[in-house]
Amino acid sequence: MNIILFQPQHWPSVAEIYHLGLLTRNATFETEVPAFEVWDQKFYSHLRWVAQYNQQVVGWAGLMPVSARKAYVGVAEVSIYIHPDSAGHGIGKRLMQHLITKSEQAGIWTLQASIFPENAASILLHESSGFRKVGFREKIAQLEGVWRDTLIYERRSTIAGI
Repeated sequence: MNIILFQPQHWPSVAEIYHLGLLTRNATFETEVPAFEVWDQKFYSHLRWVAQYNQQVVGWAGLMPVSARKAYVGVAEVSIYIHPDSAGHGIGKRLMQHLITKSEQAGIWTLQASIFPENAASILLHESSGFRKVGFREKIAQLEGVWRDTLIYERRSTIAGI
């Protein structure tokens, strides 16, 4: 498996993996895959990657700024999605470790994630990657008319921002 920087030609595969995540209704509050231009603007262009196996994209990860305020320049939100056919093969773990290494090299000192409590695989991935649960948001938003809770996880770098 190779992990490489996302390129626009990866978008169809990334969009499909994201779509499959949306269908679970346990990955995000979004219900539709956005247009590429919208998705592209959300993420740092130098902090998003795809995992490839046999030249096929099997997962992706990216970092988004949490705020436009200068004080938060070193804080980013994690998105990570693995194709369901590739789940359970350590791809998420390798992609997360790559994301952590590259984020620290870029000066990111805090990574955060908002996870549905029902998403056991994501919770396990984050906890096994050094994230800790720092909060709980009760009924933070609705997904298809149902109030949903989220857990807030963060990972503080021991390299960047110290």
